[in-house]
Amino acid sequence: MLRKLFNIWVAWTVAGVFFATQDFMTRLYRGESIRWLSILAGWMAAMYVCAVLTPAVLWLGRRWALERGHLVSHVLIHIICSVAFSLIANTLEAPLLLAMKVIPATEAYSLGSAISLLLAYGFHGGVIRYWAVLIIQTMLKAHEEAKERESEAQRLTIRSTMLAQQLTAAQLNALKMQLQPHFLFNTLNAIMVLTEQNKGPEAVQTLARFSDLLRLTLEDVAVHEVTLQRELDFLQLYLSIEQTRFKDRLKVKIEAEPMTADALVPHMVLQPLVENAIRHGLARSESCVLIDIGAYKQGDTLMMTVSDDGPGSAEPLIGGKGIGLGNTRDRLRHLYGSRGVIHAENRLPQGVQVTVTIPFHTETLEVVNATEDSGR
Repeated sequence: MLRKLFNIWVAWTVAGVFFATQDFMTRLYRGESIRWLSILAGWMAAMYVCAVLTPAVLWLGRRWALERGHLVSHVLIHIICSVAFSLIANTLEAPLLLAMKVIPATEAYSLGSAISLLLAYGFHGGVIRYWAVLIIQTMLKAHEEAKERESEAQRLTIRSTMLAQQLTAAQLNALKMQLQPHFLFNTLNAIMVLTEQNKGPEAVQTLARFSDLLRLTLEDVAVHEVTLQRELDFLQLYLSIEQTRFKDRLKVKIEAEPMTADALVPHMVLQPLVENAIRHGLARSESCVLIDIGAYKQGDTLMMTVSDDGPGSAEPLIGGKGIGLGNTRDRLRHLYGSRGVIHAENRLPQGVQVTVTIPFHTETLEVVNATEDSGR
């Protein structure tokens, strides 16, 4: 409140100095005698009377705002108020000017004649000052409302973005929760097969590794990205279980450039691809199958490959109903948009290679809204 009153006082002080200098220059041009203090005191008295009345003008401006729907009626009200403002301001100004001897207190300039003189010379100026205050108030109000609408739009945009990110995160969690039981059940099935084959030591060893695998899975259950090194450690543990099951029929080769160890990748991005290679490569071949896993940096992207030298595939490799490749494709799209790509192709002379391409990064990226990125 005090700051508002101070701003009103400063504004009218500036106006008083402006009008006083204008009056001074006019008298100087005419060659009239100049009474510096008298001119300044007269104008400052007039302006400070307006300053005293300004809070009332502002209240009237709020009560009958110049806005659509009531513009004509409110303008008429303010015309009446501006006349009253001018009459009151000039009436209050007259005794002040007489007291400061700006207007000589003689019979010719009694209080009544001083009021008449000021109304004759200053009535229209008082009306203009009223409307000046009203228009400035209206402009400031419009500016504040525009800023408020802009702030509200920004808040809605932020909220919309947050909701989109939450939706995307929920979709990612759903995909991840779908994937984890898938490979866990497959591992339990492998243990059951070993048990049925009376391979007790192998079953116990596989169960111990399965326990370690489950621990790693639970440790990273809340994250969507891990370092490539941690992903490879997880993958090696999973492959050790599969090698126990398939013995000498499964060979594994893992090569990753050292600079890629700290790169962030989707958690469990390689496991379903390896599982897919085992199911479609090893299961359909009577000979030994080599699964080759690689990772390398190419420009600003990270390339990860999973290939096998099995019999290959005569069916579409991406986009089928299987959980592995389709799930991985959806997760990449949610995490990286168009920069997350998975591509599968038959190799020559035989086998299949799946390549995953994502942005190379060591800090968590903002989750991409897949719907917006795809243009839908």
